[in-house]
Amino acid sequence: MLLAVNIGNSNIRFAVVEGQEVHLSWTIATKPYRTAGEFYMSFQTYKEQYKNAFRKISKIVVGSVVPQQTQVIAKMLQKTFSIKPFIVNRDTPSEVTHHSNQMGTDLYANAVAAHYLYPGQKKIIIDFGTALTLTGVSETGEMLGVIIAPGVVTSLQSLVNNTAQLPYVELNEPKSVLGMDTETCMQSGIIYGYTAMVEGLIERIKQTYQSDFLVISTGGVGHVFSKLTKKIQVDDKYHTIKGLALLYDLHRK
Repeated sequence: MLLAVNIGNSNIRFAVVEGQEVHLSWTIATKPYRTAGEFYMSFQTYKEQYKNAFRKISKIVVGSVVPQQTQVIAKMLQKTFSIKPFIVNRDTPSEVTHHSNQMGTDLYANAVAAHYLYPGQKKIIIDFGTALTLTGVSETGEMLGVIIAPGVVTSLQSLVNNTAQLPYVELNEPKSVLGMDTETCMQSGIIYGYTAMVEGLIERIKQTYQSDFLVISTGGVGHVFSKLTKKIQVDDKYHTIKGLALLYDLHRK
């Protein structure tokens, strides 16, 4: 089995993958940054908890948008499994083409997963992560471009941290669009505000290209928003992981 590791700005997701089926997955916080030794010690808990699955791991792929932690985690994984991880990035070849020297590995993996798993149509991948991103991919795998906005949780944390009396709230849909107390007012602003923004951006992309798109959501809170709009056809929290697994299979079979 393959251990796929997606190192994000907020969380690191580990997933045990076979083909495109995710058998096991867990996350740990990216911050505070740790040394390889600290990661190795904390990882022993998971090694014991998931020992049956860990015994079956024979290959490892890592994708990262946190350069400070890429080699640290790769070193920890190699020490744990005695397997050298395959580190992928935007320059790892696939049928997906782009012309960027700045693109994050997560965006590239999202595009790769969309291209190979949903062929023959234009796609928009919405990643509800630390940043909210919308990535356009053509039928042939050409990257059409990306939109980046502050992420849902990032915006909520900024609002709470920069005000005196606004509390942190759960990302639950309120009963009414107009709230009657601080909590529901904030929930309406975050939930319905981001839903409206996402719907508006999807429509703007469709109008720009005069074409329909399959819309896929992923990321930590993608499931919250995919339920609130008919403009998202697929929600898959493992979409990025599947892209990393595909990149591994393309080069290491």
